[in-house]
Amino acid sequence: MVRANGAVSLRELARVVQTSEVTVRRDVRALEEEGLLDRRHGGAVLPGGLGGESGFPQRSPVATREQVALAELAAGLVREGEALVVGAGTTTQELARRLARVPGLTVVTNSLLVAQALAHANRVEVVMTGGTLRGTDHALVGSGAEESLQGLRVSRAFLSGSGLTAERGLSTSNMLSASVDRAMAQAAAEVVVLADHRKLGADTMFQTVPTEMITQVVADQPPPDNGRAVLELEALADQGVRISLASCAEDSPEPRTARRLPLPAPRGAAPGSPALRRG
Repeated sequence: MVRANGAVSLRELARVVQTSEVTVRRDVRALEEEGLLDRRHGGAVLPGGLGGESGFPQRSPVATREQVALAELAAGLVREGEALVVGAGTTTQELARRLARVPGLTVVTNSLLVAQALAHANRVEVVMTGGTLRGTDHALVGSGAEESLQGLRVSRAFLSGSGLTAERGLSTSNMLSASVDRAMAQAAAEVVVLADHRKLGADTMFQTVPTEMITQVVADQPPPDNGRAVLELEALADQGVRISLASCAEDSPEPRTARRLPLPAPRGAAPGSPALRRG
């Protein structure tokens, strides 16, 4: 909306997305920190009054310790010969670098960065969705991306986002990205969400995957003073979501699973056939 109109009020945003102005204000603040827009009294405008979005290079080029730990743990879930969908994001990019070691995979993605990480992997087939390039995260979005996922069936979807709560599930600040991730989740027998502790308890503007569709959450162990993140993980486990926690201790040479929360039996179907199926 900001891109189309140059400016938009918080009240109008709240009306369109059917949420409170408090939630919209928080999301606008997060988008401003990413350089995607500028806040003004009662609304938001394009950064610097220009029509373009800030580029991906403004984000940190170095993966955080949490992202590396999550990627290592998530990669351990994947079996040789599986068919997967992998969403856009810096954490899923780290995951893709590790998937390159698993032979016989078919990976469907809308992320140019995920595809690049797998481009030279032996015996890994990469399938790109269609769509329009969203430069801020190097991802293909829009109706072309969503239509290319229709009729697809894979064993697992690996997705990230801007926030994760037990009440609403996974969410993001961008409507187009949310729609593509939603289509990816619908194409998978299991949905695995990668979320570091900073995203736990954060509820952003657009819902991507409701809690009842999430099979597993891969997260890092929240610090002792982050009670909200711990409560969210416990609430997710109570709803049947499998929780896997990675340790990010500096003295640990490799990320390891720290099972300090209840881990209920996984909800939904067992991992699907490794073959990529349509229809």
